[in-house]
Amino acid sequence: MRLAELSERSGVSTATIKYYLREGLLAPGRQINATTAEYDEEHLRRLRLVRAMIQVGRIPVATVREVLGHVDDDSLGRTIRLGAALWALPQVPEPDEEDEAVRAAHEEVGALLDRLGWGNARRLTTISPAYRSLVVAVAAFRRLGYDWGAEQLAPYAELMHRTAVLDLDNMEAHPSEAERVEFAVLGAILNEPVLRALHRLAQEEESARRYGFE
Repeated sequence: MRLAELSERSGVSTATIKYYLREGLLAPGRQINATTAEYDEEHLRRLRLVRAMIQVGRIPVATVREVLGHVDDDSLGRTIRLGAALWALPQVPEPDEEDEAVRAAHEEVGALLDRLGWGNARRLTTISPAYRSLVVAVAAFRRLGYDWGAEQLAPYAELMHRTAVLDLDNMEAHPSEAERVEFAVLGAILNEPVLRALHRLAQEEESARRYGFE
């Protein structure tokens, strides 16, 4: 397809597509002559991914470029490739390691991982943004006086593990390695809001069942 058709099918203006091409978010089309290039379904799929990351995920262009660079790096194994792509997404700031609540949160999260037998997650604690995010959240609970630790987190973590199994099962249904990693990255951007919304809907439903609407 030509640029105009790519624009029409994707709903993205030609000017924006040209910008993405200049920024390296979209691979160049097949050059037909000095002024015309041809694009295919892969360009359309990647363009939709880029738009979801920027518009829905609110991810800066530079970060999108970094994430897609990991997605496209077939020299990496699947776990490293996926992890590098996800870790390039915006993350929480580093916690203050001098904070007593942070130190307590490290202990509780470490105990949680041991309790669950999540040895791989345990080995990645020094570099994992997900681990850091959990520590920051648990520390905030503790500062507010809630004893939120391994015992309280374990049932939630077990539910999340079942969710992760579903995530990877769905990812593996895609034919190519690039599509699988792209699906996982897109899932991190789009599926987390879905899970958050489902969680809140479930809370509303359970609250109404227990307490009614009065």
